[in-house]
Amino acid sequence: SSEVLEAIENVIQGVLQSLAQNKAPVLTVANRTDWRNIEFKDSVGLQMIPRSTTKQIRSDCPQSAKRFALMLKILSMIYKMVQSNTYATKRDIYYSDTLLFGSQSVVDQIINDISCMLKIPRRSLHVLSTTKGFVAGNLSYTEEDGTKVNCTCSSTVCIINHKDLNTKDLTSRAKFMLIVEKDATFQRLLDDDFFNKVSPCIMITGRGIPDLNTRLLVRKLWDSFQIPIFTLMDADPHGVEIMCVYKYGSVSMSFEAHHLTVPSIKWLGLLPSDLERLNICKDALIPFTKQDQNKLASIQKRPYIACQPLWKKELEVMAASKLKAEIQVLTSLSSDYLSRVYLPNKLQFGGWL
Repeated sequence: SSEVLEAIENVIQGVLQSLAQNKAPVLTVANRTDWRNIEFKDSVGLQMIPRSTTKQIRSDCPQSAKRFALMLKILSMIYKMVQSNTYATKRDIYYSDTLLFGSQSVVDQIINDISCMLKIPRRSLHVLSTTKGFVAGNLSYTEEDGTKVNCTCSSTVCIINHKDLNTKDLTSRAKFMLIVEKDATFQRLLDDDFFNKVSPCIMITGRGIPDLNTRLLVRKLWDSFQIPIFTLMDADPHGVEIMCVYKYGSVSMSFEAHHLTVPSIKWLGLLPSDLERLNICKDALIPFTKQDQNKLASIQKRPYIACQPLWKKELEVMAASKLKAEIQVLTSLSSDYLSRVYLPNKLQFGGWL
C-alpha cells in the first residue's frame, strides 16, 4: 500500500510543480489500445513494449480537460481507499457521482489508464471488478478470514471474487481444468455431474468475456497445480476471441499480461471441423453476419495465430463455411451428448489443439 500511495503522491507532486511554474499540468499515459505498442511472446502472450508511445491528457485543452479532472478525482478516491484499507467496485465509483462521470465505460477506462500510468496492478488500487465468474469442481481453500470453501459438492457453485485471489490452503485432486464460455453450458455440465464422472476436474466460467477476477483465478490455479487447462467455446469468432483472452490476454490489459495469461491453454471444442466430423445438420448452424466476418478476419491477422498452425486451419474452415454454431448444437445428436460422449472422447483421445 505504501508503494501505491507514493506513486499517487508523485503524480500529484508533478501537477503541483507545473502549477508553481505557471505551466498547465499534464498527465502522460501509455497508448494501451495501439497494436504498435504490443508485442507477442509465446511464454507470456500479448504484452506492452517497454518504450510504448504515450498520449498526454492536458488540463488546458478543451478536449481533455474533463478527463484530466476525472483522473485526479479517481486518484483521490483510490488514495483514500488504500489509506483506510477499504475497497470499492468500479460500479461503486461510477454511482458515487453518475452526473460527473457520465458513463460506466469512462470510469473503467480511467481506472485502467491509472493502473498503467502508475505501473501498479489494478487489484492493488483497491478497485474491484463486479464479480460474474463461477467456479465448481474438485477444489477447496481457506479465505483470508478463515472461512473454508469447498467447491467439490456438485450443488456448490462458488462466485469468483477478489477474496479467492488471496486464499491459502488451495487443495485439489483435479486432473485438468475446463473453462466454459457460457453459463448455460456450465450449469448443464453441473447438472450432469460431469466433473466427478470422467475424472476429477475444476470447471470455471467467466459467463462470456471474462472479468479480471476470473482471469486472475485461472492463472492462480495454473500456478498452483500445473494441470492441463482446456477451453469449451462456441464455434464462432466471438468464442475464439474469448479463448484468446484467457490464453494470450487482451490488448487493453497487456500491461498486466504476466499476471493474467496462461499460454498453455488448449482449445478442446467446439471446433469448426467437429461440425462436419459429427455430421451436424446444416439447418442447426447459424449463418455469419458481417460483424462475424470482420471479427474473424481481425483474429486471423493477429500475431499469435501464426504460431498456431492447427488453429489457423480451424479458422480457415470457419471462414470458408461462413457458418457458426453454439455448443448447444450438440443436443441435436442427443440431450446429454456433450457430457456423455463429446467431452469424454475428446479428453481420452486427445482431441484438442
